[in-house]
Amino acid sequence: MVKRLPRYFSYVQALANNGVEWVSSIELAKQLGLTSSTVRQDFSCFSFSGVSKRGYEVAGLLRMLADILGANTVWKVVVVGAGNLGRALVLHEDFVRNGFNIASIFDSDPEKHGINIGSLKVLPMQDLAEVVKIENIDMGIIAVPDTAAQSVADLLVDAGVKGILNMSMTHITTPDRIAVTDSRIVASLQQLSHCVLFSCRRNS
Repeated sequence: MVKRLPRYFSYVQALANNGVEWVSSIELAKQLGLTSSTVRQDFSCFSFSGVSKRGYEVAGLLRMLADILGANTVWKVVVVGAGNLGRALVLHEDFVRNGFNIASIFDSDPEKHGINIGSLKVLPMQDLAEVVKIENIDMGIIAVPDTAAQSVADLLVDAGVKGILNMSMTHITTPDRIAVTDSRIVASLQQLSHCVLFSCRRNS
């Protein structure tokens, strides 16, 4: 269900921006590729119910989803890794629009230190702990090669972040108090390729 919440939020936010006041579970289900039963069950977990023959109030639904996802909070984030992926993350405008303020980017390569990426300069790794403390950083994004991912995770934990987005292909371990989410583009493409192959074989 947690994976569906951002999808609900994005669609409901678009409805609100277009002045739509009510939305049914049937429409939500159709637009998001779900069943109306799934939609109703998800929202009932948060004691949010619809109105007979009208559906869900869009404004109220948006507030509820924003509260659950922390979208009403500005989160301060650092990126570790100034390669292609790290640079793309820093320059991605949707982060700011959705309350994620990338405050700094770090790299271990001295040749990258001081390079401008958007409004930020690449900082050396030895500055990480100080920046996290002074800037009250909430989260860290790992965008480094797999071999360096665990050591970067350890540095982020020691520095005091509360959560880590791991974009490497390797598994990282952290204390239970640290929230970790894996986002693996290659693994997702591999899953997609499997589905495409399976579909092709099934329909052949």
